[in-house]
Amino acid sequence: MLLGWVTGPPQERFPEDAMVYLMTGLKCLIGVVFLLALCGKTLVRGGFGGFERSLRRLVVVPRALVRPVAVLIVAGEAGVVLALAVPGRATAVAGFGLALALLLVFTAGFARALRRGAQAPCHCFGASTTPLGPHHLLRNLLLAVLALLGATTTAVAAPDGHPAGALVAAAAGVVLGGLVAALDELLALFSPMTPERR
Repeated sequence: MLLGWVTGPPQERFPEDAMVYLMTGLKCLIGVVFLLALCGKTLVRGGFGGFERSLRRLVVVPRALVRPVAVLIVAGEAGVVLALAVPGRATAVAGFGLALALLLVFTAGFARALRRGAQAPCHCFGASTTPLGPHHLLRNLLLAVLALLGATTTAVAAPDGHPAGALVAAAAGVVLGGLVAALDELLALFSPMTPERR
C-alpha cells in the first residue's frame, strides 16, 4: 500500500518514466557526440586546421567559404552542447533542434561529396584516416532521427522519474555517444589491412 502510494500505479507511471529515461539517454547521446566533435576540432592540436582542409578536399562549399563555414559549424556544435547541458525543457528542445539542423546539413554535404567521388576523411571528430563513405551518411541520418525523437520526447515528457533509472539512461547515452564518435576508429580496426595502413 505504502509503496503504491509513493510510486503510483505501475501501469500509470511506466510510460511516463520511460519517456523521461528516453529523453535523458538521448540528451546524453547527442550531447556526447557533439561534445567530442567540438573537442576534436578545438582542443586537439591541428584539429581545426585538419577540419578546414577536409572541407576543402571534400568540396562541400566554395573555397572562399571554407573558413566561415568551419567556424559556424564549430559554433553550432558548441550551441548544441550548451543547450543540452543546461537544465530546462525549452533549452533541451532547442538543442535537439539545432542538432537536427546541423546533422541534415552535414548529410546533404556528405551526399554531395560522395556524388562527386570525393573520398577524403571528414575529420568530423578530429584526425581520421577513414575515407568518407555511405556509413557516414547512415550515421548522420540515424543521429538526425534520434535528435528529432529527443525533441519530441522532451516536449511531452513529464519532468520526473526515478533517479536510478535516469542514471542508467544517462550512462547508456554516454557510452553509445562515444561509440558513435569512434565509428571511424572501429571501422579501421576491423577492416582489412591495406598497403597504406601497413
